[in-house]
Amino acid sequence: MGDFIIASVNVNGLRSAARKGFIDWLQSSSIDVCCLQEIRIQESQLDDSLLPGPEWTCLWFPAKRPGYSGTALWSRIKPDRCVTGLEFSLCDEEGRWIEAHFGSLAVVSLYLPSGSASEQAQERKNHFLEALTPILAQRHQQPLQWILCGDFNIAHKEIDLRNWRGNQKNSGFLPHERAWMDHLLGPLGMVDAFRVVDPRPDQYTWWSQRGQAYNNNVGWRIDYQVVSESLRPKIRSAEIFKDQKFSDHAPLIMEYDL
Repeated sequence: MGDFIIASVNVNGLRSAARKGFIDWLQSSSIDVCCLQEIRIQESQLDDSLLPGPEWTCLWFPAKRPGYSGTALWSRIKPDRCVTGLEFSLCDEEGRWIEAHFGSLAVVSLYLPSGSASEQAQERKNHFLEALTPILAQRHQQPLQWILCGDFNIAHKEIDLRNWRGNQKNSGFLPHERAWMDHLLGPLGMVDAFRVVDPRPDQYTWWSQRGQAYNNNVGWRIDYQVVSESLRPKIRSAEIFKDQKFSDHAPLIMEYDL
């Protein structure tokens, strides 16, 4: 393939992001694959203003509940196959996993639940992480290279959020969530692609809409591209795109030499 550019973005509602210029931006970019989370739309509600154009193959996995969750994967390169869901209800009813295969490469758009709303929401998130772990271990044994893109709703290390001291008991930075990331990036054999090429602090992808969080860069890095260890030497560059604001998340754009 040569240079292969992948973007991951939680659009916080595709219609809202489109009104803010997301589609126009994507069309004018050099991005090959765009992984979307929280599309919050059904396929029957789509029109041309919400699509990137005929040169793109657009794959969809909306939630069953209208206006909620859902993922999509758009590609300028036609994939060999598409897989939606992981065969457990918390994932599949809410449209939280869609994957496209390009030869021996599998690219995933993943939207992990948030646990910040309530104790029940955190329990749902915990159940999702527990169910996902053995699936990822099994997938990692397949003769495929993986790029998992998405909103993980977890900041892994202290460097990954501004106010880490005050968030140690809050969802998204709980000890067991960070331990899950340790397991993903340790025994499961995956790599945080962004950190391979950008070790700097203050690199965030999400900002609360309260106060002046965005303007003051009081953020969290909760959007990732997590890749198979074999792809580590193929990682070329990373960018958190902040020139335009499409949602409360910034697009994470990474370039690979494939």
